[in-house]
Amino acid sequence: MKRLYILFTLAALVCSCERESVDEKFTTEGIEFDVEAVGGTVSRTITSSNRWIASTDNAWITVSPANGRGTTECQFIIDSALTVSPRQGVVRITNLDTWEEKEILINQKGFDYTIEVENPTVEIDNYERLDNRYFDITVRSNVAFDIDIPDNVGWLNSERYNLELNRGARPRTTTVRFKWDINTTDRQRLAQVIFKPKGEVTLARQDCLNVTQQAAEPIIPDTRAGDSVAVLSISRTLQSLVSMDASQPMTMWNNVVLWDEGMEGCTPDKVGRVRKAEFFIFNIKEQLPYEVRYLTAADELYFFGNTNTFLLSLDLGDDISELTQLKRLTIGSYGLVSLPQSLTKLKELEYLNVGSNNFQSVPAILTKQNFPKLRTLILNANQRSLISDLSNTVRTDLGGFIDEPKFPEHLIKWDLDTLVLSVNYLQGELPTFEDDDSVPYYTQAEIDAVDSLPQILVDRKIKKVMPSCKRFAINHNRLYGKLPDWLLYHPALDMWIPYSLVFPQEGRAKNGKLAIFDNEPSNMDYYYKEYTTKKQPIGDEE
Repeated sequence: MKRLYILFTLAALVCSCERESVDEKFTTEGIEFDVEAVGGTVSRTITSSNRWIASTDNAWITVSPANGRGTTECQFIIDSALTVSPRQGVVRITNLDTWEEKEILINQKGFDYTIEVENPTVEIDNYERLDNRYFDITVRSNVAFDIDIPDNVGWLNSERYNLELNRGARPRTTTVRFKWDINTTDRQRLAQVIFKPKGEVTLARQDCLNVTQQAAEPIIPDTRAGDSVAVLSISRTLQSLVSMDASQPMTMWNNVVLWDEGMEGCTPDKVGRVRKAEFFIFNIKEQLPYEVRYLTAADELYFFGNTNTFLLSLDLGDDISELTQLKRLTIGSYGLVSLPQSLTKLKELEYLNVGSNNFQSVPAILTKQNFPKLRTLILNANQRSLISDLSNTVRTDLGGFIDEPKFPEHLIKWDLDTLVLSVNYLQGELPTFEDDDSVPYYTQAEIDAVDSLPQILVDRKIKKVMPSCKRFAINHNRLYGKLPDWLLYHPALDMWIPYSLVFPQEGRAKNGKLAIFDNEPSNMDYYYKEYTTKKQPIGDEE
């Protein structure tokens, strides 16, 4: 019996030693490791002779494989952090035979607040087509930010950006578009753009954007060479389909006239320089090219024929206003909706054609006081689209002087040689000026002094309106009411071709009234009966 007890005791000691040997083989490779905020995968070896299983209460930690037997290399997969604060997690490795546990502590850093610019240095040309005048910047950030462009950098601006920050503090990538203007100077331009975080946060990294714009090609003012460069640059910016061949001398360019000694008004300093330049059939979505300011010898400039004019709402810009010597200026079918106050500097202007644009009202600067030498004003065809009945439309952006509450009387009182207002949306009645003392009547002395003036002008007390006007056109507006006597008996009515360019109206005005003159004469017999010195054209008789 005693022998049996001894044998049992020895067996127990052997088993105890074997179990202690087995337990000693249950180990992990390290008990703690660190992980960056972006997460990742870390390999660790688990050594055990028995079955084991890995478990954790942290959803951002995954172990693969999560169980096994013997020595196994496990992958600890750590998700990206969600906050700027660090976090800890524990993975427990349990021996399924002995229920012994090993713990592995995982420390993950939080994300620092950061604003990173992928390409922080940008160089741009001085000129590019408007549609291509931009660049995109990739920004990586985990904080909303404002874009701070210095106040003195008016040539650069940014558009709104979209940065999704609803999935934690991990930096996200967004694209910011910057638009720039042409550099009109011969100096390089620099700008530093700062991305400022919204709110009180401490940034671990804050990148700036540095933009360098090349200088413009120098244009020597008041020289023939300067004129040449200016004309080519204007044509380029306009994207004109009728361009000049730079390989040929300027004398061979179409649509350009140079000063010659035999021309009236030519002075020695003007010889060989640009007197007249025409630009047409072009495509531009901004004001006139700045190079126009260098054509300081020109007395006539012509711009006509922009693409999709009816869709545009453009300003003229101030550069053209530097040409105070201009006598004739045409800027038609350009897409203009306004004229700058600076244009009043053109005191020598005799002819102005700004027809076929998109004016909602007559530009306020168009007065006799602002343009004392102007003799021709053309403001026709400013309709964006044709609406016959203005009382049956909700559209307001029609152009054609649709916002004028009545006929612009001041244009008639200006007494121009030519006034063209055809094909617009002018409404109401023509003014009679009966109660306007600033408009005189014809006098008997005037009738006696000029054989061609009829006595009826005095007998009917007719107002002396636009006595110098040789061309007056108001056809195809929305005018109605009575034709005033000053028009029906105007000395130049026959020259105005009234049945084509004065009397015909169309459609209805906003108030629903039919656009037609109540007293339109059936023929011109009444007129030639009074103007006996004039000969009635064949076909005008009843």
